[in-house]
Amino acid sequence: MRIISGKYRGRRLQPPVNLPVRPTTDFAKEALFNVLNNMVDYDSLKVLDLFTGTGSIAFEFLSRGVAEATAVDSNSRCIEFIKKTAEGFGVNNLKVIKSNSFVFLKHMVSEYDLIFADPPYDLERIEAIPDLVFNSGLLAMGGLLILEHSASYKFEKNLFFDQHRQYGSVNFSFFRRRQ
Repeated sequence: MRIISGKYRGRRLQPPVNLPVRPTTDFAKEALFNVLNNMVDYDSLKVLDLFTGTGSIAFEFLSRGVAEATAVDSNSRCIEFIKKTAEGFGVNNLKVIKSNSFVFLKHMVSEYDLIFADPPYDLERIEAIPDLVFNSGLLAMGGLLILEHSASYKFEKNLFFDQHRQYGSVNFSFFRRRQ
């Protein structure tokens, strides 16, 4: 896993072998950020990375100059890895929170411009994530939710659905809070 672009470009993330994660592939991550390059102004973004795992997506956003990123995961080893990596990179605008992402959505009161969620593909409540995000008030007006999921999920009927992108076996559904 590597940082594709920006301040930390080329730096590698070396997570321990025993982390219970399925990181977004470099191919899919690069394609996703190529799309985002035409959609967002990184400098002004406040980003939330749910089910962060290794923190790869959060670090990619930070590398591209976002104002602030928050990484949330329930696994203690993932949290420790992210903190150690942030320290090694000299990152000072990353909040790392150990929490179940569903609990976080119910209790957090901050507002984000972009929320990325990469839950386990076999998570039972994955189809509820878009509605939970939009009902939580965490996404700013005009904000963007990106949900990574397997091909077995379809979100086109969701009120906030914007577009779908597929890169190999990785699927991204984009949702937008409109005025």
